[in-house]
Amino acid sequence: MAPSNSSTPRPIIISGPSGTGKSTLIQRLFAAHPDTFRFSISHTTRAPRAGEQNGREYHFVTRDEFVRLRETSQMLETAEFGGNLYGTSRRAVVEDEARPGAGRCCVLDIEMEGVKQLRKTPDFPARYLFIAPPSAETLEQRLRSRATDSEDKIKWRLEQAKKELEYAEQEGVHDKRIVNDDLEKAYKEVEGWVMGGLKEDGVS
Repeated sequence: MAPSNSSTPRPIIISGPSGTGKSTLIQRLFAAHPDTFRFSISHTTRAPRAGEQNGREYHFVTRDEFVRLRETSQMLETAEFGGNLYGTSRRAVVEDEARPGAGRCCVLDIEMEGVKQLRKTPDFPARYLFIAPPSAETLEQRLRSRATDSEDKIKWRLEQAKKELEYAEQEGVHDKRIVNDDLEKAYKEVEGWVMGGLKEDGVS
């Protein structure tokens, strides 16, 4: 399915605690509809890691440049982790006909604080999807089974998840909430909701 050149679909904001299978669901959606979606590429002040390229994984900028973009209202949302700044620029989301992928639906995978900022951004129509775990116990099992985080990191992720789940319960925060208790079922729900919204936006 290719997007219509006459319509600009609303961006899709996808959030949810680490360990909910969010990334897997997004990857499946992109694989099933390769000409329909594109990721927004975030800005960061951290140094590139081995194999990373500027403009592909991130837009790597200096702290002064990042602050300038933020202070001139060119950033839609920003956050700081581990002493580094991260954020989504308006240009990364809004249509740019000279950029590869123009006309496709832009997907943002962001954290709770980013959602809060975007919700307060004027003139930014978007659709908000929240991916939730079946339970806190299941989420903890998933995080531990990955065997990639320290005990302190797991505890931090679980505390963050509690905050995100509480925030997601507020009315009007998200347009759709999907519980990933079964990957196939959850993916069908995600795909159905996402593609249905694109039809509403005039994408065919």
